[in-house]
Amino acid sequence: MPTTLNRRTLDLAGLEVPVVEATGTADGPKLTVIAGVHGCEYASMAAVRQWCAGLAGRDLLGRVTVVPVLNISAFRARSAFVVPEDGKNLNRCFPGNPDGTLAERLAHATFTQLITGSDALIDAHCGDLPEALEPFALYEAGPSEDKAREIAVAYGLGYVIRQEPGPGRAVGGTTSAAAAQVGIPAITAEAGGCGLIEQTAVDLHLRGLDRVLATLGMDPSAGTGGLPGGDGAPPAPTVLNQFIWLRSAADGWWQPAVNPGDSVAEGQLLGTVSTLDAGEVLQSIHAPTAGVPMFITSSPAVEADGLLLGLGAA
Repeated sequence: MPTTLNRRTLDLAGLEVPVVEATGTADGPKLTVIAGVHGCEYASMAAVRQWCAGLAGRDLLGRVTVVPVLNISAFRARSAFVVPEDGKNLNRCFPGNPDGTLAERLAHATFTQLITGSDALIDAHCGDLPEALEPFALYEAGPSEDKAREIAVAYGLGYVIRQEPGPGRAVGGTTSAAAAQVGIPAITAEAGGCGLIEQTAVDLHLRGLDRVLATLGMDPSAGTGGLPGGDGAPPAPTVLNQFIWLRSAADGWWQPAVNPGDSVAEGQLLGTVSTLDAGEVLQSIHAPTAGVPMFITSSPAVEADGLLLGLGAA
């Protein structure tokens, strides 16, 4: 019989989170797909919802666990980046703490009940409400990195970033980092931004998720179409090994001078932070190395230590 879907809610740290289990026609890998780690990243949530519904009736091998919207309280409150109850970024809290604040407890419950035991993890993201973004996939260096890189490349986005552990990393405490630490191949896939549901971004996620099924051998009907080396394959991504996040030194008005996806030279002006009355430029931000802006804060409102952009570099 074809793949069947079982829709249910799962109690994660006291939140009723929707979960869909797709059970294939025969044994195979267990893939976990999560969206909505940040409550206003709508394009990735829309894609995962659509993709999940389309699994019914397909001749899949193995099992797919799908969470279309994880951060329920942030989604309902339209809260960008953070869990409104404690003001913490959920994707800085993994693998979590069962005795911590809500974000830490939700991370722990998600890690122990959904991520642990998976053969692969896809965490689908996009730019949040004030973020414009160039599509990319990120994976972690470590024991499972060969498979993670294969999955990241298969997702078919223009850039793939390899992130090394250690104090110099751009971001920690993420789903994919926590998964990598226990040997689970995992990627964070980003397409879309600014709180918009644009079909081009949704389609990138839909195609990427299907390519992952094929790469893992979970969809025998997929063949090599759209996969690296196969007919209709996307161009090989640009692989980057640095992810440099630049921040504001003061409150002010942020004015970017470049766009996501632009090629920038070392020393090039990336933007300025000025006073609200336009009387003084407080900070000029220059590229510390040649690279490509992966995301840029699209809102002019920034606080001291506010994130301005993330620069991917070789």
